[in-house]
Amino acid sequence: MSLINENFIKIPSSYLFSEIARRVNQLQQEQPDAAIIRMGIGDVSLPLPEASVEAMLRATEEQRHRETFRGYGPEQGYDFLRKAICENDYHTRGIQLEMDEVFVSDGSKSDTGNIGDIFSTANKVAITDPGYPVYVDTNAMAGRAGEPTETGTWSNLVYLKANESNGFVPALPTEKVDLIYLCYPNNPTGTTLTRDQLKKWVDYAREHKSILLFDAAYEAFITEPDVPHSIYEIEGAREVAIEFRSFSKTAGFTGTRCAYTIVPRNLMAYTKNGDAIALNRLWNRRHTTKFNGTSYIVQRAAEATYSPEGKAQVRAMINYYMENARIIREGLSKAGYTIYGGINAPYIWAKAPQGMSSWNYFDYLLKEKKLVTTPGAGFGASGEGFVRFSAFGQREDTLEAMKRME
Repeated sequence: MSLINENFIKIPSSYLFSEIARRVNQLQQEQPDAAIIRMGIGDVSLPLPEASVEAMLRATEEQRHRETFRGYGPEQGYDFLRKAICENDYHTRGIQLEMDEVFVSDGSKSDTGNIGDIFSTANKVAITDPGYPVYVDTNAMAGRAGEPTETGTWSNLVYLKANESNGFVPALPTEKVDLIYLCYPNNPTGTTLTRDQLKKWVDYAREHKSILLFDAAYEAFITEPDVPHSIYEIEGAREVAIEFRSFSKTAGFTGTRCAYTIVPRNLMAYTKNGDAIALNRLWNRRHTTKFNGTSYIVQRAAEATYSPEGKAQVRAMINYYMENARIIREGLSKAGYTIYGGINAPYIWAKAPQGMSSWNYFDYLLKEKKLVTTPGAGFGASGEGFVRFSAFGQREDTLEAMKRME
């Protein structure tokens, strides 16, 4: 008799964004002429940077000829891309990083979920609330989360509340935890931590020999000077942190798929006997066993974002989306909403009218305004009473959406 991993049947049967898609599809069937504007899932709407497209065309042409054809590449990523990442994303900020600390992949969603493979299921995990659902669901699948409770939480997870009452700055755990997920700029709230606030987490991790899993997928949208772009800007972070970065939102690679994870050489975790083991070695072993590498063509496209032309084109894309964020912020404020985010991130966190739950307000906006948002409750208990607006849409749709919100 074949047995299943019973942790899978403990989690909700539908992923958050799958449920949103189901409700939207139902409305489209009921009202096929409805002019629906999608401001929910964080997919981009602008095409790839021209520099990336040209690089992909050149790389594709190389695959046509025997002399330049490439088959399997290095699972960790080609040196040309890893070198560009080190020099442009880290060395320019005074962060020393070696190429063998960079692991190229097909997305941060994959990496933040798969990173648990190298950690024991006995680890105590802390997750910011609200937070990206993948952090919770993948730990539940692995058996680290314990059992689901009546309140929608999990018995063995530590929830770090980030809400209005604490200014969206979560407090340090009151109990010892081993793995801590942090996402800044934050998805979904769009809020950030200052350098001093982030240092407290690094200090905590160093004191307790914990590991910070730092999701920096939205760092390119930071506008304020005191907001760190990388956890490694904080002294001592190389000893305690893994960082996840993505080209998805930065350069529009949501469908092209390319990201990378940083695992420093001197980052250690421990056996039950207390022996220190380098996580770089473990992640490399996992990566080379379960991943065949991101395609050569896509890696050339990612490399092109670091060219002078590519940088200018990426910056123009980011500016476009952040102008959308400004329009949403001002439109919702004018309509009387309490809002957060949208300054260092492409997400605006809006408070639902008093007495309405997140899903009720989501349904109201969908049916009455024909706007797709993301219900805050889908990101955790502390997200209840909020919805998330995404700034990744087209300008005309963003302007029209705010007219409807008036």
